[in-house]
Amino acid sequence: MIGDVFGKKKAGEKVVLKGWVHDIRDLSKVKFIVLRDISGRVQVVGAQKETDEKTFKQMSEFPRESVIEIEGVVKDAKQAPGGKEIGIEKISVIAEAEHPLPIDVSDHSKTELPKRLDYRYLDLHREKIQSIFKIQSTIMTAFREFMVNEEHALEAAFPSIIGSSSEGGTELFKAKYFEKDAFLSQSCQLYKQMLACSMEKVFTIFTVWRAEKHNTVRHLNEARQMDFEMAFADEFMIMDVLARSVQYVVRKVIEKNSEDLKKLDVNLKVPEVKYITFADAAEIMKKEKIAMPKHDLSGEAEKKLDEIYPDTIVFVHDWPEEGRGFYIMPKEGKKGEKLSHGFDAIYKGIEISSGGQRVHLPELLTKRLKLKGLDPKNFQAYIDSFRYGAPPHGGFGIGLERITMIMLGLDNIREAVLFPRDRDRLTP
Repeated sequence: MIGDVFGKKKAGEKVVLKGWVHDIRDLSKVKFIVLRDISGRVQVVGAQKETDEKTFKQMSEFPRESVIEIEGVVKDAKQAPGGKEIGIEKISVIAEAEHPLPIDVSDHSKTELPKRLDYRYLDLHREKIQSIFKIQSTIMTAFREFMVNEEHALEAAFPSIIGSSSEGGTELFKAKYFEKDAFLSQSCQLYKQMLACSMEKVFTIFTVWRAEKHNTVRHLNEARQMDFEMAFADEFMIMDVLARSVQYVVRKVIEKNSEDLKKLDVNLKVPEVKYITFADAAEIMKKEKIAMPKHDLSGEAEKKLDEIYPDTIVFVHDWPEEGRGFYIMPKEGKKGEKLSHGFDAIYKGIEISSGGQRVHLPELLTKRLKLKGLDPKNFQAYIDSFRYGAPPHGGFGIGLERITMIMLGLDNIREAVLFPRDRDRLTP
């Protein structure tokens, strides 16, 4: 790999390198190729008086982004990036790129996002775009490491095809499952609850589908979630796991992706943690003259919390009962208010997770479903799973693309998806 030239190879050593033509400079008697692979770039130089005629001529014959193989000798060169370059001896074309390229793949591309997504496979040639997904890979790996090594949780795989709504919403993608109607799962929550009630700590990275007809910079119709569920837990224990998992992930990104963060001009810090009640948040917004719904936080309120508590995961708990799903355990406030064991986690001005303690009592669960206007018959298997020794439990889910977008300060969540699926896009 090209990175080995700067880390392991010494001047005078012969190398064989394969990669993409990032740039070509033809100075008549001297020619340069900047060769690129996933590990970096290296300058390849050929002088007319030192290079055989065929190879020297070839150096300027193939288009940018073509895939080539070069053989040469490592040279110390103070003027070259990294202090080393490759003296060319032989060059072979592996795959020539057609030209003109349909999008600009330079470091400072001005091609608009929709067109870049049309040619995403080519957009991924850009180092900045590669950096986004290198970091996202670290996020997933770090989440798994934390769950396995720190929490000793079991990784699980759950069904993507379901017979009824997971969360009570109506925006589901319908599918034909032999003679029955089925749906693409909008959440694995009900299944991870069932598993946590026997195996205590479980996690997964799960694909979800939501048939909501929105077209915002924060939402997708197909997304990935990093989910966790834990038995014998209330919402405060769950919030603690969530906070430590995010801190662990951010710490790993800082350690492993420092060069990628530089390329993206991101100064990332391990976040602090702050706990406030929903009532406290409402009072803050009242003083700040920021409007918010009675049972939810507005986008403006989330941004204000970030201004007040920068680089902090803000947990808003004691959430109003009306603002939570049927599966969140209700509780009574100190003044008799109808509250819940639910919470939202706000990071960098955006909600990264919603979670809490679940209802584990079949009779209460049936009652809650009816209160939400849902038919308990559609959730019978779910209700029945709690009839045979189900402990109190809770969990959370973090959107993979959303936390990538937030951590890197991206303007549009589609930047954090390899091949986005939204209301208008099914390809590539």
